Amino acid sequence: MTTITSVDVVDVRFPTSLSADGSDAMNKDGDYSAAYVILHTDDPAVRGYGFTFTIGRGNDICVLAAEQRAKPLIGRNVEEIIADLGGTYRDLKSDSQLRWLGPEKGVEHLAMAAVMNAVWDMAARKAGKPLWRLLSEMTPEQLVDVADLQYLSDAITREEAIAMLAELQPTRETRIAELEASGYPCYTTSAGWLGYSDEKLRRLLIEAVNEGYRHVKLKVGANREDDIRRLRIAREVIGWDADLMIDANQVWDVPEAIEWVGALAEFKPLWIEEPTSPDDVLGHAAVRKAVAPIGVASGEHGMNRVLFKQMFQAGALDFCQLDSARLASINEILAVYLMAKKFGVPVCPHAGGVGLCELVQHLSIFDYVAISGTLENRVTEFVDHLHEHFVDPCIVRDGAYVLPTQPGYSAQMYEASLAEYAFPNGSYWASVAAVASSA
Repeated sequence: MTTITSVDVVDVRFPTSLSADGSDAMNKDGDYSAAYVILHTDDPAVRGYGFTFTIGRGNDICVLAAEQRAKPLIGRNVEEIIADLGGTYRDLKSDSQLRWLGPEKGVEHLAMAAVMNAVWDMAARKAGKPLWRLLSEMTPEQLVDVADLQYLSDAITREEAIAMLAELQPTRETRIAELEASGYPCYTTSAGWLGYSDEKLRRLLIEAVNEGYRHVKLKVGANREDDIRRLRIAREVIGWDADLMIDANQVWDVPEAIEWVGALAEFKPLWIEEPTSPDDVLGHAAVRKAVAPIGVASGEHGMNRVLFKQMFQAGALDFCQLDSARLASINEILAVYLMAKKFGVPVCPHAGGVGLCELVQHLSIFDYVAISGTLENRVTEFVDHLHEHFVDPCIVRDGAYVLPTQPGYSAQMYEASLAEYAFPNGSYWASVAAVASSA
């Protein structure tokens, strides 16, 4: 019997604002950060690692919330937790006092994601399998038992979910073999941050083309003339047979979004991402109707499965971009994937940030293997930042994620990275504070 003995939650921040990595029209100076959870047990060989993603200030609040979310796990039997991952999730979720702070949104939900990501990582490690493989070997009934279907019965029922999963179960191994040969297709945002110069933009786009990418994304929305110039550069480099996506990061009102996207339509973007408030279901539907055939993509700030249900029901999305660290881990993510399948909306997960690429590769692989069964109109985000801090970093080759082979959710960071970038006492941040105090 193995018991969880303690939980550490570390405030980890990387100074990405110094190089404008991650810069967009809404978030100009983010420091990519993580509330990083470590589940310790009385067996040194059994641990769980997880996190949620933020961009700097306020990450300490997520840390405190994750500590509260994780407390009920201390003293519990690991084997019992893993045997009932749905029940474990529902037990943590049932804390009414923490739930009141959301419910199921904001910091308390980010904290739930961090803790349950660590629980799922621990389960996959204990099984000796990468998470995508652990999920792919679960039966339809087991998967639906895990999924959080509360409040969703008007969109999808348990019976429908089981039937969808059962349909593809006999051919799962065939699709795994396909991905082992080809990888899962991804697009890059690394060239398109808004704070980059035109020269850097052009250089990085050339590199992306040479590395085999057929999909690239650029940030837009701060200045229309700048957007036109930058998109012209992009088309000059990637040509017109590659897909170009644009991302406004929520900066527009609905009429402004429609007008602005119309001004950029000549560059034939595949989608406009987050054209307005992430909570505005009807606004997204209005934009989608007005800008077609340009698609509408959103979901990285989708606060919970209920919002996605309404987006699907309202016909507001062409592409669903769920986030692995904003939804409450696999339990809620699975519910969104199942609804997306029913409503015929391809899922192209958001990934930027620190560690999100490591997580979403597992989700996309599992989606193809067990839920959607197709790669049509599906491509997952990749950004080439901060992977060196992870023990099992994602690998991209010829514009595709290579299937992870190590046990777990690929979420473990190096101890040296924590020692350097833990805030505020890690060696990097302590040196910054020392320089500031002496100035």
